[in-house]
Amino acid sequence: MSTTSNEKSKRNKYALMCSLLACMTTIILGYDIGVMSGAIIFIEEDFHLNYVQKEVIMGILNVYSLLGAAAAGRTSDWIGRRYTVVFAGAIFFAGALLMGFATNYGFLMVGRFVAGIGVGFAGMIASVYTAEIAPASSRGLLASFPEVFINFGILLGYVSNYGFSKLPKHLGWRFMLGVGAIPSFFIAMAVLAMPESPRWLVMQGRLGEAKKVLDKTSDSLEESQRRLSEIKEAAGIPEHCNDDVVVVTKNRHGEGVWREFILHPTLSVRHILLCALGIQFFQQASGIDSVVLYSPEIFKKAGITSNTDMLLATVAVGFTKTIFILIATWQLDKVGRRPLLLSSVAGMIISLIGLGAGLTVIQSVDHKLTWAIALCITSVLSFVAFFSIGLGPINGIYCSEIFPLRLRAQGVSLGIIVNRVTSGVISMTFLSLARAITIGGAFFLYGGFAVVAWVMFYTLFPETRGKTLEEIEMLFGRFFKWRSVDRELMEIKRSSSQDQMG
Repeated sequence: MSTTSNEKSKRNKYALMCSLLACMTTIILGYDIGVMSGAIIFIEEDFHLNYVQKEVIMGILNVYSLLGAAAAGRTSDWIGRRYTVVFAGAIFFAGALLMGFATNYGFLMVGRFVAGIGVGFAGMIASVYTAEIAPASSRGLLASFPEVFINFGILLGYVSNYGFSKLPKHLGWRFMLGVGAIPSFFIAMAVLAMPESPRWLVMQGRLGEAKKVLDKTSDSLEESQRRLSEIKEAAGIPEHCNDDVVVVTKNRHGEGVWREFILHPTLSVRHILLCALGIQFFQQASGIDSVVLYSPEIFKKAGITSNTDMLLATVAVGFTKTIFILIATWQLDKVGRRPLLLSSVAGMIISLIGLGAGLTVIQSVDHKLTWAIALCITSVLSFVAFFSIGLGPINGIYCSEIFPLRLRAQGVSLGIIVNRVTSGVISMTFLSLARAITIGGAFFLYGGFAVVAWVMFYTLFPETRGKTLEEIEMLFGRFFKWRSVDRELMEIKRSSSQDQMG
């Protein structure tokens, strides 16, 4: 028994290290979000930006990342998951340098464009690779790593803001943005040490290599054989085929995937799409990027006027997010997705109402209210804490594990596109929205989105904890089948009533 336990521990450590390397690339997304929240204070002064330009430069990276996310699915099917991670790091490296050397607003926008493509690639491929490398017993832990590293990147960005804020304003923000190139370079180099995804290897017909990777990343050799059999079946390879290399002709690079998504989706695929796109949309529509990107602005409206104090308060936000995401990683495979998701969104609703109320009260009086300031700060910290313990990490996990193999890369890519579009709209309209309906009203609106999200999650989302990726597909479609049965019963009753009346 002890030998089996030791073998399982070693295998899980190998899967852990592979996931860590892949997910470290999402640090670049978090760093950009965190660092821009403070850098914009000095960019605004240096380039004399108006509030519209400020909104655009803050949120445009999310729109630019659409190109990376859209291309990442096909690219990862073509060159593999591992080299796509390297590609993402290289693109962001170039983007960070361009932003650091920007001499005007247009130059800075070019840097944001290049960095955004890298962010799109990184956000998509880290989740896909981790879901495909992880055994079922620890998939929740490992698949939460992208969100962990995003939060760690946000914290690094906040710390960078505070550290470089003492420099002259024309140098400080350039160092804040430019040093983002350093982690992206080392991450891209480190990723070369990790193995390729076993599912991608099977789709290429490289069964021998896939078996070696599965033997190292599964909890047992029996699980490794079962996972290999399931992947071979999904790839259209006969079970009895045990050659090291075979020719695979069935949809190797995603041909026909979009047709199955849009033109002829099954009930199961339709349900999966609704859940995947729904959680991606509501994660951003609930206002997380507005809180993280504009936290200095929020604290300023709450009554904190010193730049140093505002940046210190944002560091507290970063620490809170990081601590609670670490707590969530150890609970996802114990508690399950649904309980954490529902409790997380419920806490976010309460926090948004508290933040909206506090800011509304502060804006309606002409003197400082200590209790209202405390309520705003507490609400911001509790909001990011509740987000990080549920909706934040579960979003990536759920989307990467519910799609069947043949649809996974493009499905996750589509989800990332919805996420980034929503994030871009939210982050590029926050200042305008606050001017139109007050800053407190903006957070009440985000709270309304969170209420709708909770209802959707409670109604449509099945639990996926502990199930293999191939078993999960069987969970979906039941809602639509039940609704179809209900309609048929209603039609039968209606026809029966009409016959009796006749």
